[in-house]
Order: sequence, then C-alpha cells, then structure tokens
Amino acid sequence: MYPRAKALGLLFKDRHVLLEEYEGKHSKGTGYFYRPIGGTIELGEKSVKTLIREFKEEIKVEILVKDYISCVENIFKIDSNLGHEIIQFYLVEFKDKTLYRKECYEITEGNKITYAKWVAIAEILDGKKIVFPEALIELLQEKFK
Repeated sequence: MYPRAKALGLLFKDRHVLLEEYEGKHSKGTGYFYRPIGGTIELGEKSVKTLIREFKEEIKVEILVKDYISCVENIFKIDSNLGHEIIQFYLVEFKDKTLYRKECYEITEGNKITYAKWVAIAEILDGKKIVFPEALIELLQEKFK
C-alpha cells in the first residue's frame, strides 16, 4: 500500500473547530475520536478543489479556502494495519455566514451517518478529545497559544 494524499479544512468559531465525530477503533484504542472535514485527493485534482468538493459532498455547504496552513505526514497503526497519509491543511470558512449558527452537520457516506460538530479547542489541547491526525494538536497550539 502507498501513502494517501489528503486535504483537510480547519474551520473555526469562538475557540471551537468543526470536526467530524467518529466512533470505533483508532490508533489509541476504541471509542470516540474527531477529524477535520476533507478527504482523499483524486488523481489530477488540486488539493483546494478536493476541499471544496468534500465539504459540498459531506455537509452540503460551500466554503472559501482562505489560507494554506501546513503539510503533515501521518503514519499510524490500527491493530496490525499500517496507514500513511500526506495531508494538506487549509484554513476555510463558510460562504454563507449563517451556517456558523448551526451546532451539528449530518454527514452521509453510503449507509453510514456521522456528524460534524463544533469541538472546543481547549478540550483538544487538554487531551479530553482525541483528534487525528495527531499533528492537528500542534497546529492548534500554534494558533491558540
């Protein structure tokens, strides 16, 4: 297996970040964990276009990509399965500012339903919420010292 190229968007509101909530096995065990919205970059697709497409597909919203943040490598293991991602992080915002009032966004992929929620950055930095990739913690520390 080869590394996967991904693009993830960070969207902020009042010291919270919008993250998708998952439940299941992860590299630290089993339970709830959170990840920014985004996905795999398709062949021939620029990472900015990936983000615009993923936000539209996943939570049915249009975004503006405001700034490039960083590129990180995420190498992890779940059970005996090795994963490797190269992730482009971007700062994004909603085109429609009224969307910031919503507390929860339903995400449907196939027959699986998850939710994107505003997660307090303090809970992430205090270790109360598990986030992936783990490099997200460092990015949030830099932005919210």
